[in-house]
Amino acid sequence: MRRFNMAVLAAVTLSTALSAVPAHADEAGGRPGLAQCTADACHFDVPPGTYDVQVVLGGKAASATSISGETRRSLLPETAAPAGMGVPPLERSREWGSVTRSFTVNVRTPEGEPTGPDGTPGLDLRIGGSAPALAGIKVTPARHARQIFLIGDSTVCDQPGDPYSGWGQQLPQYLGKGVSVANYADSGESTVTFLGNPRLWATVRPLIRPGDLVLVQLAHNDKTTDEATYRANLETLVAGVRERGGQPVLVTPIVRRWFNTDGTLNNGTALLVNGLGVDHPAVTRSVAAAQDVPLIDLTAKTKALVESLGVEGSKALYLTNEARDNTHTSVRGATAYAGLVRDELVTRHLVPKGKVRVG
Repeated sequence: MRRFNMAVLAAVTLSTALSAVPAHADEAGGRPGLAQCTADACHFDVPPGTYDVQVVLGGKAASATSISGETRRSLLPETAAPAGMGVPPLERSREWGSVTRSFTVNVRTPEGEPTGPDGTPGLDLRIGGSAPALAGIKVTPARHARQIFLIGDSTVCDQPGDPYSGWGQQLPQYLGKGVSVANYADSGESTVTFLGNPRLWATVRPLIRPGDLVLVQLAHNDKTTDEATYRANLETLVAGVRERGGQPVLVTPIVRRWFNTDGTLNNGTALLVNGLGVDHPAVTRSVAAAQDVPLIDLTAKTKALVESLGVEGSKALYLTNEARDNTHTSVRGATAYAGLVRDELVTRHLVPKGKVRVG
């Protein structure tokens, strides 16, 4: 599958380099960290790494604020704050009618797809929402954060431009402080090419630490991969993760929106059976069982959701109307599918319930 044009996030470059934003009030009207921000964006000159971000949301009027970052990653869903009487310090936000939220973010180069452009150095955040109000922000190096590495294709990756979005791009908004997503999914990759490209598996594998999760969803581009090779490639990825002390998780691919006349998706195109007759979801399930690896059956989950919405209702999950594309997801679809992944991570006790956001 092809990569789409880059829509680089605009950033404000500041003269003062920061390793972290101090907790005390700075020169921006007594509001912590806001010297690094404009009305709708913040930029922090930090090196690649993992960072905790704490924000205070709210002000004199009621507000609703969301935060995205780097290559269009959703980091905090729209969050309401009641009207307050002023702007509080971080530790006293509740007294002023504001709310405090925290999340952990992965900063890397390239900041989006591993074979894409480097992007902007440092950490870039975009302030959005229906009535945004950022009252304070603090960025500090994360300590003992757990990484969720993503290995996948264009249905998972940090898509660079609207209206495309991979589910991995939307997953961070469902996670709280202490868990970050390192999305190494890349457009057009199969199990063969991901293993063979030195910018992909050879780059990701050394970064895996004991206790990290590694979610693998590769199938859409294995169109000419025979079953034995596909199985062996999945086994190689599982073994490589375990050798590093990580926890592999196999994920069956999201369905293509390809309906039968009876309103079902029971066909090879929708369910990722390739031209050689290789049933990718079935092989993935088999490898997971044989290797005692946790399985997220996203094929089954997305099939049920798409069929429940029907031919017309399911169009909004994909780019059917925008690009006649029934493979790649819209922001709405990617967000829904990321929510399914979040639910499975909790259900299978792969991420503590207290580390995820519900809703």
